[in-house]
Amino acid sequence: MMTAKTSKSFERARGYCEAVVGGKLEAPKYVKLQCADFLRVCSGESEKYMIDMRRGRVIDQLTKLMIMPKGLAAGKSVYECTADFQWFFYFTPLCVVYKNERLRRRYESVILEIARKNGKTFMIAVVFILLFFLEPRFSRFFSVAPDGKLSKELHGSIREIVRASPALRDAFKLKRDEIVCPVTDNVYTPLAYSNDRLDGKLPNVFLIDEAGALPSTYAIEAMRSGQLTIRNKLGCVISTKYPREENPFEEEVAYAKRVLDGTEKDETLFALLFEPDSPKGWETDTAILKQANPLSLTVPEVYDDLLKKRRRAITMRSARENFLCKHCNILYQGSATETYVAIDDLRRGRVDAIDWQGRRTFLGIDLAMTEDNCAAVFISGSADGGLDVLPIGYLPEDRIAEKSAAEKLDYQRLIEEGCCYPCGDRIINYNFIEEHIRKTAREREMDIVGFGFDRWNCISTANKFENPTDGYEPWIGTIVEQKSYVLSPAVKYVAELVAEGKLHFADNRMFVINFANARCTYDTNLNRYISKKKSNGKIDMVAALLNAVFVYLQDKNENETWGAQI
Repeated sequence: MMTAKTSKSFERARGYCEAVVGGKLEAPKYVKLQCADFLRVCSGESEKYMIDMRRGRVIDQLTKLMIMPKGLAAGKSVYECTADFQWFFYFTPLCVVYKNERLRRRYESVILEIARKNGKTFMIAVVFILLFFLEPRFSRFFSVAPDGKLSKELHGSIREIVRASPALRDAFKLKRDEIVCPVTDNVYTPLAYSNDRLDGKLPNVFLIDEAGALPSTYAIEAMRSGQLTIRNKLGCVISTKYPREENPFEEEVAYAKRVLDGTEKDETLFALLFEPDSPKGWETDTAILKQANPLSLTVPEVYDDLLKKRRRAITMRSARENFLCKHCNILYQGSATETYVAIDDLRRGRVDAIDWQGRRTFLGIDLAMTEDNCAAVFISGSADGGLDVLPIGYLPEDRIAEKSAAEKLDYQRLIEEGCCYPCGDRIINYNFIEEHIRKTAREREMDIVGFGFDRWNCISTANKFENPTDGYEPWIGTIVEQKSYVLSPAVKYVAELVAEGKLHFADNRMFVINFANARCTYDTNLNRYISKKKSNGKIDMVAALLNAVFVYLQDKNENETWGAQI
């Protein structure tokens, strides 16, 4: 129940989350998950976090002083014309604090994925103005963008708001290369991307704008490393989609999804990912427009403009990439990609343990380059008509720290959890993998019917399994061509089992992460297949699983009377 001490910013933020979670407002999956987390804090369910309503009331007062400089709402206060999703964005990172340390904010990182013309730069400008007054004296704010022009956009947006707001003009000094707030002695400086000029900064707050266009993660990591000694640090990384799938922002988004899915633990990350749940039917499905463009839900002019752009993209192929990437947040490079399976469905298949003794078992192997991850997956038919799965990962021991930093994945923790094993030094030790696979099969008393493997990097290992010289039983190997028409039946079969909750596995977080990373596309014959190049991270376990399923389906087709062996 609301009290006299509540704030409008809180009410609007909570109202937005309730409408999203309740299905009254169109929003994509990951926005729903972030909203649900906020509602848990609002209801008092969180043991660690609470709402600092005092800060909320400060936000109310300051936004009343900010005047919209241009656009449809020019001359009105920000307080009057802020959309509900924007209130959620302003309020949550700044007002959720620790219960036992109320001066300490929960969130240290903000990821915002949102389409063009949804006011993202303006939103950050409002946040920066708020922080000019909320942060301690002598705080430093920075923004970084791929080029000088983009780096000035936030500077220009803050300048416009201040100049349009009589109550704020005297509180700021608007300089060409920085903005100063003499009231708090806080300073904001825009920076253009550079390979060697971003180190040594000590940002209390930073923005990485249009992160999808950055050539590397250097800018993000340089800013974050400068915050190591900052108590209430905040880093914002924002962008639309870009056609180039291998870019720093996609890594940030992939990490945020793992956090929201629960496969990675990071309670300091706040992410609003306005990315459609599926690219299918973009030509007609209005939900795609609404999920990527939250402003269109409250501003009819924005929605009407999107409909016009969509009609143009349908009729003009040259306009399609820009429309899908920039206005729908769909990664498009001639063909759209889609998430392979729903992670919630995958989790339904988790079990406490699986007994493998005496069961007809199939093995899939994915051996990558010697410096990269490898995987082996054992499968067997289950009593409910699904599959029982045992995934195992391998990675070079001396690359653990390097890979963890590059992939934003705590491999040491995954090793401690038993999800994967280190082997070799800087390169993978295939002998270790071969011995570990055979030892696993022997200890669990599996009846290995056959194994499937990619010819790439696996011929030697396959020969050892087929012609052992050390007392092990020989296994029958099958080369699995890594082509769409070959693997499409296995891809389809696994997706169906996951949807039915019949892909059973003892808890393995790396296995879930690999599935979360996996992206599908279609060939010219509409065969659905997993694309390693278009996936958002490592998918070695998924690849090994598909190799195993290929052999399993071959055996099943040859002997239709064969059932689960328990």
